[in-house]
Amino acid sequence: MTHRGIISCVVPLAVPQAGTRTLSSAQLKRLNHPFEVFQLDAVAYPGNSGSPVYELAHGEVVAILNSVLVKAAKESVLKDPSAIAYAIPVVHLKALLAGP
Repeated sequence: MTHRGIISCVVPLAVPQAGTRTLSSAQLKRLNHPFEVFQLDAVAYPGNSGSPVYELAHGEVVAILNSVLVKAAKESVLKDPSAIAYAIPVVHLKALLAGP
């Protein structure tokens, strides 16, 4: 099944905190090494993580859906997380596949 949507914005994975007492070690790591992710206007359903996000005109994969990793970083401060879908740009996947 295919869904249509757009990349509505590019956002940093790290979210600034009000003070140092509220920072976790995972948040500190993300703040030290931030990277940008895509926020989508399309709905990502359970089980969609890992699916490609591609540019329609050329069929080129530009990102991979991964709401779990991103929501844990972006929405950890929210009592009721949103239904916003996020995707990790494929450049990060290519770097991971290339290895150290």
